[in-house]
Amino acid sequence: MKYLKGRIHSFIPNALFRNVKNLFTRAIVRPPGQNFSNGLTTASLGAPALSVALRQHEAYCEALQSCGLLLTRLPPDEQHPDSTFVEDTAVLTARCAIVTRPGAESRRDEVPAIEEELLKSFGGVAKIETPGTLDGGDICEAGNHFFIGISERTNDEGARQLAEILRTHGYSSEFIDIRNVKGILHLKSGIAYLGSNQLVVIDELAELDAFRKCELIRVKPGEDYSANCIEVNGSVLLAQGYPPLREQLERKGFSTVSVEMSEFQKMDGGLSCLSLRY
Repeated sequence: MKYLKGRIHSFIPNALFRNVKNLFTRAIVRPPGQNFSNGLTTASLGAPALSVALRQHEAYCEALQSCGLLLTRLPPDEQHPDSTFVEDTAVLTARCAIVTRPGAESRRDEVPAIEEELLKSFGGVAKIETPGTLDGGDICEAGNHFFIGISERTNDEGARQLAEILRTHGYSSEFIDIRNVKGILHLKSGIAYLGSNQLVVIDELAELDAFRKCELIRVKPGEDYSANCIEVNGSVLLAQGYPPLREQLERKGFSTVSVEMSEFQKMDGGLSCLSLRY
């Protein structure tokens, strides 16, 4: 594991991980299309069953609504089998919106529709430009600080461009190289920030200097998939079937909502992947 620091990444210890409750009000979601099983995956869990995936996606949407979010439901995109994973197309913050340039070329034409939708809520959007590549799943917001994963999908130039955009809006950031971490596609496959300096993390990432200031909530070995959970207005949505993490979170005072995710896991997808929350 290599920890990278660049000139433009402002590391501001006194400003990190402020105990600020940022409430979400909206989310963009898109159900899987008929072509869902043709999407990209590194998993060896078999093909997803579309009828089950649609049922699970609807339950996910209901969970977001139970947390107070108003949903923008985009129609299925039959041209792009991975398009249900809308998170990878944009990075949304309280101060700016950035549309990405996904690392998988087959996903880049998903971005214009998301950009069009974001322009309805944001005055404008910034863009990651060639030769940069960046997937939203590699970006973890932790208060006013961002962890930016360098992965097979997000390259150094895409990370540099994002960090510069964030800097102009008053955010600090740092790079975390996960290319040698086995079993995770994106940075947020292995971490989740829950607010108040609390970070869910897999063992392979727990010892990084970048997370030394955080209160770590370690997932049980063999249950790494559960690390991709999301905090929404005081509740934590997590994948069904991982009672050890759920019990840890509830002991810390979180209300939890378990969501069945089996069909999305088959396509390398997690809870954060299925929505753009703002």
